[in-house]
Amino acid sequence: MDKAKDIVLDWRLHVSVIAITVISELIGIIAVPIGIGSILLLPLLYAFVLGLLINPNVIPAARAWITDREVNAASPLIVIAIMPFIAKFGTIVGPSMEQIIAAGPALILQELGNLGTIVLAFPVAVLVLRMGRESIGACFSVAREPNIAIIADKYGLKSQEGAGVMGVYVVGTLFGTFIFAILASLLASMGAFSVEALAMACGIGSGSMMAACTGALVNTVPEMEDSILALAGASNVLTYATGMYLCIFVALPVTEKLYALLGRKDNLSTVKAGE
Repeated sequence: MDKAKDIVLDWRLHVSVIAITVISELIGIIAVPIGIGSILLLPLLYAFVLGLLINPNVIPAARAWITDREVNAASPLIVIAIMPFIAKFGTIVGPSMEQIIAAGPALILQELGNLGTIVLAFPVAVLVLRMGRESIGACFSVAREPNIAIIADKYGLKSQEGAGVMGVYVVGTLFGTFIFAILASLLASMGAFSVEALAMACGIGSGSMMAACTGALVNTVPEMEDSILALAGASNVLTYATGMYLCIFVALPVTEKLYALLGRKDNLSTVKAGE
């Protein structure tokens, strides 16, 4: 209780968030044409950059304002801050249920796209970067919260696999929103994919990445806002519902098998949390 009270009353953290929000909103949306399309720079991106500038782990001089106490307090607040956004999706999914059902198998089968991390990233991690069993934790999924739970349960977060999944999770948290916003606005303006397909691709099981992706799409195609939010929200829910089973029964066993086939015959990691 005392820890929760300290977080709520941490005025430096709240003042920093308000200042970053106001500055980001004042800058507004900036469209950068690049020939084949345009990239939308959203307030979320500016907030990300400003947040890095006051992070003492990135800019040591920022420790005069933000200490490790504020950094530790900010972590649990991320989940709380994203809850209203997720609730908004819930109110949109219901009225748009017919449209979601009309999407048919595409909305369910898009979960198979998460296996792309194995096809694209895993060979690079093992053969090019010469990673050990960290590559299994890093590449069997997109490394969000449910995937961390799977690795923690099977190997422990103190294992090599745990180091891999946590490394990708941190990188995804830091840069995922930026990359998603750029890709969504670029692909939408190019017209290479349907807006509906891009909206479904936004829901990978990460609230912040989904927010950045849908925000970019909505600003590119504002007349389809409800459709974008409904499909992205439904996709995100399905990712949580089906993604864990896909990772447990398909992705992780396949990654383990490929690790052995690529010539890496290390002993299975046996370090479990608490051992």
